[in-house]
Amino acid sequence: MAPNRTAALGAAFSLSLGFAATGQAALEPHTVGDVISSARLALVHDRLVRSDERLVRRIAAAGGHRASRARLARLRRESVAGLRRDGSFLRHRLRRAKQRSSTPSPVLQAIAACESGGNPSAIGGGGAFRGKYQFTYGTWASVGGSGDPASASPAEQDRRAAMLYARTGPASWPVCGR
Repeated sequence: MAPNRTAALGAAFSLSLGFAATGQAALEPHTVGDVISSARLALVHDRLVRSDERLVRRIAAAGGHRASRARLARLRRESVAGLRRDGSFLRHRLRRAKQRSSTPSPVLQAIAACESGGNPSAIGGGGAFRGKYQFTYGTWASVGGSGDPASASPAEQDRRAAMLYARTGPASWPVCGR
């Protein structure tokens, strides 16, 4: 009875690590009763960490910023099961980030073309109006921006302009918003 129980536990352990789902023969146990060595477990862990690090970096890039070192360091301390769970969540977040960072609406594109010629670092009005949508510092701060609008990434400027447009409509751009 003990050998069957050991075989069942070995099979459950290998399935919980997802060896059957990965399709990678080098990582699969040869028989149901094989015990997974710590070297194989470390290999799986490293592969998952690298995959999750790539996802975190891609999500950050889609948002117009860099991944924090603390977030990347936390991945190394995560368990294999946690990394698998995180990977699924991160893939979902990447899809959402890509949707949000897509091109601005045609209305916003027309406003940007009129205001600055689409130049994200444009400065006009004696320095009062800045960036692709010619934000003032006050307007920029009112939609959650910080720092200089002209030095923000184009994706962030698009995102902030969409927030402003949703709040006030074309009234924020009296000449180009018509």
